[in-house]
Parts: sequence; structure tokens; C-alpha cells
Amino acid sequence: MAQLGSSSVAGSSLASSSSFFLTGRPLLRSSFSAVRGRETVLIPKKISILSRRLSGLEEAMRIRRARELESLNKARKKPPLRRGKLSETLPVPEHILRPPYVTTKLLPEISKEHQIHDEEGIACMKAAGELAARVLDFAGTLVRPSVTTDEIDKAVHKMIIEAGAYPSPLGYGGFPKSVCTSVNECMCHGIPDSRQLEDGDIINIDVTVFLSGYHGDTSKTFLCGNVDERTKRLVKVTEECLYRAISICKDGVSFKKIGKKISELAERYGFNVVERFVGHGVGQVFHSEPIILHHRNNYPGCMVEGETFTIEPILTTGSIECVTWDDGWTTLTADGSMAAQFEHSILITKTGAEILTKY
Repeated sequence: MAQLGSSSVAGSSLASSSSFFLTGRPLLRSSFSAVRGRETVLIPKKISILSRRLSGLEEAMRIRRARELESLNKARKKPPLRRGKLSETLPVPEHILRPPYVTTKLLPEISKEHQIHDEEGIACMKAAGELAARVLDFAGTLVRPSVTTDEIDKAVHKMIIEAGAYPSPLGYGGFPKSVCTSVNECMCHGIPDSRQLEDGDIINIDVTVFLSGYHGDTSKTFLCGNVDERTKRLVKVTEECLYRAISICKDGVSFKKIGKKISELAERYGFNVVERFVGHGVGQVFHSEPIILHHRNNYPGCMVEGETFTIEPILTTGSIECVTWDDGWTTLTADGSMAAQFEHSILITKTGAEILTKY
């Protein structure tokens, strides 16, 4: 991931069918006078009180919202994320091709060139994407209470090098591990360590492999044990945001439509879209143009056939502001609210977008 800088049912109107209303017992009120002969008398006026009858669907939704609120109030508040101990950096066999940034701890600049591929390049991107997807799927099977994120890192590292690939995060700007593991309020770039996963956690595992000179980049948020309903919905909506964004991508479409589509769905469910972290071009270079903003924006430019980039929205249940630990990587929501992320590398075609990292 690249970084920028540090249904509800509508109510019927009063003109709707009378079947939606119940007429209450009339109230009597002296509202105007009239002359009868030489006498002035008060003539009572009837007032009806209208009460709206809920449809079956609306009543079911009302009950569901009430139950969810009750569940949230009873939910155990998780303690803040704490860092664990780091293990030694894992070795990579000499025969495996390394990306150029491995020789320096400096954070590479984002390349200004869009990565557009010929047939050979597309074939390489598909191979890298397929491997990344398989590794991520395997990593997800390890998620359960008591497992450490360091154990996940070691398993991922082993699978990647056995496939003859290099784990792209390792050595990128000095990053010490082969995968990013972001737990609970961690937005992204969590460093695997000795912390054990706990019942009710969520964890995003971000896998990137460098195979035959091309990067395949993908991530997914997994549930660990019994997760509360609000957090489950956050995870589900974040994934749906990713797929809805992908669904509008094709040759000639404006990049800014991605952020619009994601924001619309996130807002509908009361979640917030993180603005600081972005998607990016991916290929022979890990991070390049185009920058993919996940919130509403006026970013210029249109997608081009043969181009590859990532879409990787992060949604939170609270603040989109963040704090970064002194390791320079681990970034958390400022208010401790939960965060979820999903990511795919995609290839733009004339008629749509092909997911290269489909899990």
C-alpha cells in the first residue's frame, strides 16, 4: 500500500394509501362560533390523530437495529493493541530474484510512470497475482486464537520462497518482515511479532510477492473466533466496497469514480473511509502511478487498457485520523476504533477489469 503524506425503507407521505394509517378516536375542541338566532354558540370541530402503521419489513428492521444496539452495548471493549517482541529477520536463498530496493533501507519514491503491459507482461502479472492469492488464502487458514502474527509471517515466508519468489515487503524501506499483519484498530502496515491473536480480533494480512520480476499485491481481513456484529459488518462492507469499485473499472473510466463508489456504500452503513493510505500502480515496480484515492476526490486521469493497479480501501467504525508507532510503520486509528481493509491487483481491459489476485 502507498501512503499520502505522513437501506432503509422510506416512509410514506400523508398522501399515501389509507391502509398505512389508523384513525384514532376523535378529539372535540371548540374551534369556531356561529350565530343561531340571537345566540352565539360554539360548534365543536373534530380532530383526527393519525398514526403510521409499520410494514412488516420496517418492523423487522426496527427490531434488528434494536437487537444490534443491545449487542453492541453488551460487547466487551477490547484493550488497546500492544506490540510484542520481534524475531530475527528471515533469510532468503541467494538464487531468488530480489527487487532493487532490497539493497537500501531508504523508502523508494512512487514511480511517476503508469505500468501498462504487453502480452508477456500480463502473463507475468497473472502468475504473480495467482501466487499472492494462494499465499493469502493459506495465511487465512492460520488465523485462530493463540496464534502469533510472527507464526503467520514465518509460514508465509516459507511458502513464498519455496515457490521461487521474494516476499516484497521484506526490506522495503527497512520493513523487517515478509508480510503485514494489522490487528483490530491497526489500519495497515502492522509488523508481525509475538502477540497472540485473541478471540474476537480481526486481522488484515497483506501479501505481496515478487515473481519473475513482477509484484502481485493483495490483502484480506479475517475474523478470529467470535467477532461482534458491528465489526463483522465493518469487514463485510469493506469487502463489498472493494468489489463495487472494481465493477466500474474499465478502459476510459475516470479514476475518481473509484472513490465515489466506495464512499457511497461506506456512508450508507455509517462507516468512514481512510484518506491517508491509497492504492497504486503495480507491476515491475512495487508502487507507481496512478494513485488510487478511496474517498471522494477530483483526481485526474482515466484508466487505460493493459494497466495494472491496486484498489485497497480501509474503512473504520470511528475516526479516520491515525497515529503511527515509533517503528515508523504500524499505523492505528487515533480513537482506537476498528479498521478493516481488502485489496486486489487488477488489470484494465476494454470491457472491464480482471482481478489478478482473486482468492
